[in-house]
Amino acid sequence: MTPIADILAAMVPTDGGYTGTIPAGWLQGRTAYGGLSSAIALHAAQQCEPDLPPLRSAQISFIGPLAGDITVTATKLRRGRTAAFIQADIVSEAGLGLRATFVFMASQPSKLDFDQRMPVDRPYPAPDAKVFTGPPEYFIHNFNFVDQKDGVGPGELLRWARLRATAGLDPMVQMMAIADALPPAVARLFDGSFPPVSSVTWIVNLLTDAPATIDDWWLLSAKSDFARNGCSSQTMRVWNAEGQLMAEGMQSVAIFV
Repeated sequence: MTPIADILAAMVPTDGGYTGTIPAGWLQGRTAYGGLSSAIALHAAQQCEPDLPPLRSAQISFIGPLAGDITVTATKLRRGRTAAFIQADIVSEAGLGLRATFVFMASQPSKLDFDQRMPVDRPYPAPDAKVFTGPPEYFIHNFNFVDQKDGVGPGELLRWARLRATAGLDPMVQMMAIADALPPAVARLFDGSFPPVSSVTWIVNLLTDAPATIDDWWLLSAKSDFARNGCSSQTMRVWNAEGQLMAEGMQSVAIFV
């Protein structure tokens, strides 16, 4: 197991970015786990401009496989009085694998204060809870999980998750790394088998300036109400251990069956 903080610390600065390596233990098939590659891209974007405000939104395209040695570049697209747009690309031997646009924006005074989000009421795992993780050759070996099955419908996944190593990790980078840890929601629709699937795009909106939880536990939800013609559209949410919604997003998933 290689902590994400160690992967980032080992990166070598270059003109406009970094070079580094994705360890084999973070692969899913022939490409890196999407949360890791997104976290690497965010780390590069954060170093692109001084004194950036908090991350507000990320738009990520998983273009091709990423494995082994990588080159990460970050470019300022525009920075105004309230928001900064940073593009980050990751390239490996197979070519361009990921392109992300990150929007950093500080909170602004507003007369509007509207919140209809219902907090979730599911206790986070106790210290002695039975957790599961994956075998060392798969990226899920870097996580602990506890499934939540009560009240979960078809085409939906709900699971407590935490990274097994978070020391020295920026909270926003940790959020990007954890938020994609669930399998595609359509996995619930297959009887015991799991066909080849691939995330195509991912949009994440951060709902807080400072994500925080207890004992590194985050409650992850992925829900698909539609899957047809080899494509599924799913919504995704992340709550902290106190039931507060931290992030929500949407993902397009290709299904090869």
